[in-house]
Order: sequence, then structure tokens, then C-alpha cells
Amino acid sequence: MRDYLRLLQFVKPYLGKFVTAGVCMGFSAIFDGFQLAMIVPVADKILSNKQIIIPAKLPGFLAGFIDKINGMQPAALLNYVAVIVLLMFLFKGFFNFWQSYLMSDIGQLVVRDIRAKLYSKLQSLSLEYFTQKRGGELISRITNDVKLVENAVSYGSTDLIYQTLQVVVFFGISVFILPKFLALVILPLGLISYLMFMIGKKLRKLSKSSQEKMADINSLLYESIIGTRIVKAFNMEGYEINKFNSANNNYYKISMKSVKRLLVLSPATEFIGCIAGVIIFFFGGREVIAGTLSFGVFGLFLGSLLSLIRPFKKLSQVHSLNQQAMAASERIHEVLDTYPTVPEKKTAAVITDFKSSILFDNVSFSYGTNEILKDINLEVKKGQILAVVGPSGVGKSTLLDLLPRFYDPKKGRVLIDGLDIKEITLQSLRQQIGIVTQETILFNDTIKANIAYGKLETSQHDIEQAALKAHAHDFIKKLPQGYDTIIGDRGMKLSGGERQRIAIARALLKNPPILILDEATSQLDTESERIVQDALETLMQGRTVLVIAHRLSTIRNAHRIIVLEKGRIAEQGAHSDLLDIGGLYKKLYELQELQ
Repeated sequence: MRDYLRLLQFVKPYLGKFVTAGVCMGFSAIFDGFQLAMIVPVADKILSNKQIIIPAKLPGFLAGFIDKINGMQPAALLNYVAVIVLLMFLFKGFFNFWQSYLMSDIGQLVVRDIRAKLYSKLQSLSLEYFTQKRGGELISRITNDVKLVENAVSYGSTDLIYQTLQVVVFFGISVFILPKFLALVILPLGLISYLMFMIGKKLRKLSKSSQEKMADINSLLYESIIGTRIVKAFNMEGYEINKFNSANNNYYKISMKSVKRLLVLSPATEFIGCIAGVIIFFFGGREVIAGTLSFGVFGLFLGSLLSLIRPFKKLSQVHSLNQQAMAASERIHEVLDTYPTVPEKKTAAVITDFKSSILFDNVSFSYGTNEILKDINLEVKKGQILAVVGPSGVGKSTLLDLLPRFYDPKKGRVLIDGLDIKEITLQSLRQQIGIVTQETILFNDTIKANIAYGKLETSQHDIEQAALKAHAHDFIKKLPQGYDTIIGDRGMKLSGGERQRIAIARALLKNPPILILDEATSQLDTESERIVQDALETLMQGRTVLVIAHRLSTIRNAHRIIVLEKGRIAEQGAHSDLLDIGGLYKKLYELQELQ
């Protein structure tokens, strides 16, 4: 129940609509009961002109009403019944429309809100969270899981309230007319409720497995589409198809287990109801024959009992639907309840400029138990160019990722102008830093929008100036729509070198005092690299630059080079000084010279 109430928290903002829909359902259920009650005057008075006989003791007003009907002529009563039936169907249709419309509206609003909350939450989480989760799995939370919650809120809640009200109405009619048959009514209802509970419990587990299998499918789709170039280059289409088919088949198997349990409820409910109906028909029929119960009243009782089967079937489906939704809700709240590993303090200060230095003070960092950086002590003065080199996997990118707080050190501090960056707002900190990475990330938008990303109000002139400095303007102008050209997912319509120059233009436009260049020219051919390197060197003047480069020839002019080895600073100094030392840097440099 706690999980279900948590699920319904999403409905809280629309409580007014929900209550209104509930009222409409109440009226609709009452009209259902009235429609069934029409059996009594039609069967007993209109068609057979016999007295209505109800063995139960009736309240005075109802007994008087029955006497009045018994005293009417069949033809006159027929006129009244015809008008009443028409009015009841009219009002029932009105209330049915509004309860269905309102609940559908609530369902769509809840889906909109959950998706917005999930996306907003994902944007607020730290980079570390995304290194531990698959992209396709997170997409599945926003699409597939949310859809299950929508079904529970719109259709499930509708049937939960409406069918429960119908059970109350029809159960009330049957017990009111023939209270001595109460045990024959309660026993099958209890048995059906027990079946619903047991099957629903199993369905919740199956549903969670099903959603996980769907997440596997989404992840495979995401990875194979993003990596389609590699798939084709290595002739791995068959392998990827087999991998997808395996995940798809696993989802099918889990789904069919759920379907089997869902489907068994309907015939089981009908059979139990049928047994109860036959027993009641046998004993009730004897009373009709004996004349102690009129045929119309018995027909109403039997109709009420049989009318309980449909809402109970619906409620069993609702229970199953809610179990699936609660499994989805668990996965949704798993995201919503996650806290950033890089939190921002409420008292964090806003910095507007960078004045003197960056300091890494005894910094250590690890991914889980895998220690990457150990006791890093490093100061970079304003205007200096610091190059970070070392073997692959030694922690170069991780070290620079600590500066914009993509991660926080496990030990030690990073300071800007003497202020711990944990005491600075993330927005103002990152506003001081421009980043160009070896993995160029562009969006399926125009070139103009990609360059202006982060400064959306930038003028066309400033965008073109940034592109000129990045040597991207000429190839952009040759494109069919120029700066308004859509470049496709991850910029797939552009070459690697063109994508990298767009990314460099984006960093140039931001014009930050601190630059992080992580293999910024790695995707360029020799000629383009030379041109862009010239542009970067011009940009570096008067700025503080932290650069990672595997091509050591591009960092000869750095003020200082640090060499990382086994997570520590093994060597540091200028290019010529490190060659004179004859250590790891010289070895790396000579290896590249031989290539």
C-alpha cells in the first residue's frame, strides 16, 4: 500500500480533477444499479402483471413505493419506465464521458510531469552517475516505465474506483434483497480476492524483470545506432543482430509469463462466479416456485450477483496493472531519489572572474576501489600553459575533470584564487572554463546552434568570428544552408576534422579565462592541425590553459609539463628540461619521433 500511495503522489497536483472524476464515477455506478433494478417492474408488473414480492423487511418509504408500483396499470407503468430508462442512459453517458476524459487528462499530465522530473533530475546528477548507467536504460525509464505509470493512473485508477463502486452497488442490492444468501455471495468474492493477491504479487516481480529486459533492448539499440560506423567497419552486423534477438527473446519470455498469469484470472473469476450463480439459482428458483419471491426481484438479485463478475474481472486486471506500475515506480524513484555525488552548497559563492591561480592541494581520486590519482600537488598561475602527459589510462583526463567539478577528489582540495571550488556555485565555476575534448559532442541541430551552445543569444557576427578563428567558416559557407545546416546526430554529416573545428569554435565563442584542451586537435589532419594549432596558440595568449596531448610536439611551448605515472606526478618542467632529465617524458617523445 505504501508503494501505491507513493505512486499516487504524482496525482496530488490534480486532486481537484481526480475528485470530480470520482464523483462522476459514483453517479455512473448508481445509474448502473438503477438500470438493473428496472428488471423488477418490467418482469413482475409490465410483462406478467403480478405483484412485486420482496421477502426482506423494507424501509417505510421503499415499501410504500413498491405498493404504489403494484397498484399501477402495466400500460401506465410502461410509459414511466420507458422515459426513466432513456434518462438514465443519457445521464450515465454524460457522467461516463467526463470521468473518462478527466482521468485520461490526469494520466497525460502525470506522464508529462514524471518525464519532466526525470529529465530535470538526470540533468542535475553528477557525471559519475552516467558512468555507472547505460544510456539506453535511462531512456527506458523515461519512456517505457513512465508509460506503465500512465496506464495505472489513467486506466487503473479509473477502474479501481469505478469498478469498486459497482461492486458496492451490486453487492448492496443482492444483500438488501436476499440477506440470507449473504454467505453465498461473500465466499466467491473472498476466493477471487485471494487469487488476485497471489497472482498480482508474482506479476510485480515479473514486471520488474520485464522492464529490465526492455532496458537491455533500449541499450542495445542506442549503442548499435550510435556505433553503426564501427559495426559496419568490423562486419559485425550479424553479431549485433544475434545479440539483439537474444535480448528480444528474453523480453518475450518474461512478457508471456506475465500474460499467462493475467489471462488465468479471467476464466478463474468467471468459473467461481458461475458456481455461486448456479447454487443461488437453485435455491432462489425454489422460492420463486413457492411464491415467496417474485420472479422480477429474483432476476434483480441474480443479475446483481452476475454483474459482480465483470467488475471483479476488471479489478483483477487493475491489480495486475498496478503491480506493474509499482515495479516501474520503483525504477523511476530510484532515479528521483538519487543525489548528486557533486552537490552544490546552499552557501556557495558566485565568482565573476579568475584572478591569480589554480591549486591542486594533495589531491587523490579513485573510481570505487580503483585509485587513479595519488597525492597530486600542483599550482597553475594565471596566464600559464600547463601540459599533462603520460601513458594511456594514467588519469590525465580525470585530473582535469576535477577542475570543473565533474568529479570531486576523494582526498584533498582544488582551489581557484585560494577558494575551494566546493564553495563556488557550479554555474559560475564552469562559466570560467572552456572545454574542447577528444570526443567531440555535437547535437542534431544547426551549426549556428552548436557553436552558440551555452550563449544562445549570441549574434550571427560573433558566431562567424568564432568560426573564422577555428578555421571552420570556409567549409560552413559551402554547405547547402550554411550556418543553418542541420548536422545530424552527434554531427554525423560532418567529417571528424570539421566536427572538431565546430567544437573549437564553440569554446572560442565562450571566451573563458581558463581553457581545458583534451586532445583538442586529435581529429584533424596534418594541415588542419597546423592551422587550428596556430589559432589555439593565439587564443592562449593571456589565458590559463590546461592541455592534454599525446602528440608531444604540440606542447613544446607550454610553460610547464607534468608527466603522470601510476597516478602520481613523476616529472615536471619545461620541454627542454624534461628531455635533459632523460626520464619517461624523453622516452615518450623519442617513441613519437620514430613514428
